[in-house]
Amino acid sequence: MECLVRTSKMAEKARQSNEAAVAIEEQRSAPDSILYKVDESPPWYLAVLLGFQHYLTAFGSTITVPLVLQTAMCIDQDRVGLSEIISTTFFVSGISTLLQTTLGVRLPIIQGVTFSFLTPTFTILALDKWKCPYVLAAKGEWNVTSFPLPDPGSPGHREIWQMRMREIQGTIMVSSVFQIIIGFSGIMGLILQFIGPLAIVPTISLIGLSLFKEAADLASKQWYIALMTMFLIALFSQYLRNISIPVCKITRKDGCSVYKLPIFKLFPILLALLTAWMICAILTATGALPEKEGWGYAARTDVNADVLKKALWFRFPYPGQWGMPTVSVSAVFGMLAGVLASMIESVGDYYACAKLAGAPPPPIHAVNRGIGIEGIGCLLAGAWGSGNGTTSYSENIGAIGITRVGSRRVVQIGGIVMIVLGCLGKFGALFVTIPDPVIGGLFMVTFGMVVAVGLSNLQFVDLTSSRNIFILGTSIFFGLSFPNWMKNHPGYISTDEIADQLLTVLLGTSMFVGGVVGFVLDNTIPGTLEERGIIKWRETDDSVKVGGTSNTSVYDLPFIQKYLNRLTITRFLPFCANFQPCSVTCKRENPTLEHYEQSVEDTKF
Repeated sequence: MECLVRTSKMAEKARQSNEAAVAIEEQRSAPDSILYKVDESPPWYLAVLLGFQHYLTAFGSTITVPLVLQTAMCIDQDRVGLSEIISTTFFVSGISTLLQTTLGVRLPIIQGVTFSFLTPTFTILALDKWKCPYVLAAKGEWNVTSFPLPDPGSPGHREIWQMRMREIQGTIMVSSVFQIIIGFSGIMGLILQFIGPLAIVPTISLIGLSLFKEAADLASKQWYIALMTMFLIALFSQYLRNISIPVCKITRKDGCSVYKLPIFKLFPILLALLTAWMICAILTATGALPEKEGWGYAARTDVNADVLKKALWFRFPYPGQWGMPTVSVSAVFGMLAGVLASMIESVGDYYACAKLAGAPPPPIHAVNRGIGIEGIGCLLAGAWGSGNGTTSYSENIGAIGITRVGSRRVVQIGGIVMIVLGCLGKFGALFVTIPDPVIGGLFMVTFGMVVAVGLSNLQFVDLTSSRNIFILGTSIFFGLSFPNWMKNHPGYISTDEIADQLLTVLLGTSMFVGGVVGFVLDNTIPGTLEERGIIKWRETDDSVKVGGTSNTSVYDLPFIQKYLNRLTITRFLPFCANFQPCSVTCKRENPTLEHYEQSVEDTKF
């Protein structure tokens, strides 16, 4: 009898085990299942391919920032120098990605350049002391006879743009210290309590709106080529987005099987850029474009072809490669507006990435650590001299949703690819040969998308409320108008030179002015939380994608976490896994802290 009971129990356990295995396999084969979770690794060959795909997905945004800064930075005529900056940007992005996925929030997020830093950078470079003399000479505002300019690409010219780069470097490095402090101290949770959609919309939207001139200047060199580029981007990203091509897919069950790859969803920018580039090359070879200076000459692909010969095959970027960074107080305060906008955007990316990668919503300690590591990434970007900071890439988060591969290891391989290619000088030089009108068409779409991303936050707001309409309209319009006046009337606010520079940078930055106006009005004009969109905006979706995990240990630091947990002091460090907010130990003495803790934990965008 005892033997029969044991046999029955063993059979029951086997049946339960089989049912569990079937359930797991069903999850794996479900349409929305995760093929590889955050803490899982695909086979090495598949991981390399997927990592390279992440690099390609980030490619468009990565080269955009150096190209849009080239004129204001006074580097547009030094193509070799521009190629070196592009390579440096890829190199630093790779380092920041490895840091974020290993020691930061530990989600599969690619780190790269941020548009939030562009507006403050342009404002700083618009100061009289940093205006590009070559641009002024082209406008007839520079006395070339009395103050002759060095030949483009000469050591004298390189010193002109490197002076400006060093100023931006120092500004980014100092302002990134604020981000590091905000992240590791846990202040981010406090800041988020007062920021809602009506403060975010003008801040993000004005980033793109304030850059329309840079996009128009490049596109106007040949509008037909720019419009063609815009059409190709629309064709690949919208009209053909549901078209897939058959490729081999590696699965654990069937090995290699046919899979329809949504190539137009994954690489619309890259495909449009390459296609427009190729068409320009054909038009250049057939003589359809002017061979001398004039309208349409900038669309030729041989205008900057000599940079491929001059660029080095291998060049290792290093800190201080442009010289010792310089710092000014006015520039740092202006850049802080970009830092704050970048942080808020990254917090939203963390939650979106966790959901798509099958991980639980990131706990507050992981968010704090992620923001702090992003600050360190910005510090490194400033030290290396990329001309920009680093932030999380939303494009790569979308790629995770399409490929259903949320492996952290894959993104780390993508970071390594960025580092390797960032050391190949010819690779960076290749992208300098892209015609200006093609870049202008790309900017028309990408900057427009930045505006749209900002406006998308209005979905949480009650737009039938006259209060909200007033705040929205006033903040955006004033955010465009007053900075424009400030740039054209320096010295009107203060007669002191230092104070004037500080106010010119701050009040000349559209995203800062519009964001502050929206923030102040939203927090002072009476309105309910539902009317302001705060409730919907901070709703927490605790659902985890099919096949995912609910174990928050995926956010633990590698190797050392078990040792950190033994230290009592880590309970009071906001970036440690066993961090306990004051409300945990103090809410018995102060019950009002319980509500604060819950609001911090539930913050989500």
